[in-house]
Amino acid sequence: MDIEFRKAFVRDRSGVRHHPALVLNADYRPLSYYPLSLWPWQDAIKAVFLDRVSIVAEYDAVVHSPSTEIRIPSVVVLKDYVKPQKRVAFTRFNLFLRDEFRCQYCGSKGDLTFDHVVPRARGGRTSWENVVAACSPCNLSKGSRSLRQSGLSLRRPPRRPGAEELKNMGRKFPPNHLHATWRDYLYWDAELED
Repeated sequence: MDIEFRKAFVRDRSGVRHHPALVLNADYRPLSYYPLSLWPWQDAIKAVFLDRVSIVAEYDAVVHSPSTEIRIPSVVVLKDYVKPQKRVAFTRFNLFLRDEFRCQYCGSKGDLTFDHVVPRARGGRTSWENVVAACSPCNLSKGSRSLRQSGLSLRRPPRRPGAEELKNMGRKFPPNHLHATWRDYLYWDAELED
């Protein structure tokens, strides 16, 4: 009976393993918006016991140890401020985020790769200023030709994004699940409409 209960609990999508905690910096802003700064509930509880975070909001669900019962944190705030990075790493993910997960030639979404605007075969560098997100058909049709030779044009010129710009871009892509207790902390610094 006990083994069957444990198996059913692990398979149950409403089980405690599906209660992530939103992690806020000491200034009550998320560490990142995309991907959203989330910890598994186990890490959040461990951080609470290590006195690294304070609990701001909780789920209705609880976990038990032999001597303690604790409600699962849904929002935690770091006790020490983590200074955000000023320099944005040149990664595939950040490139796609900068380009809003759209092909910079045709605007389509999905099946993205990246393309060198000035082809590497013609001396083009792998840098923020020369690489864009591209769908496979556009990338294949352009090949190692210049934009003029290929007949393609860019939706906007590639450039190095700032850290704050990329963070704000991430707000456009909320995760599939936003717990009600998170909403006040995700957009609190956004400008309010009249």
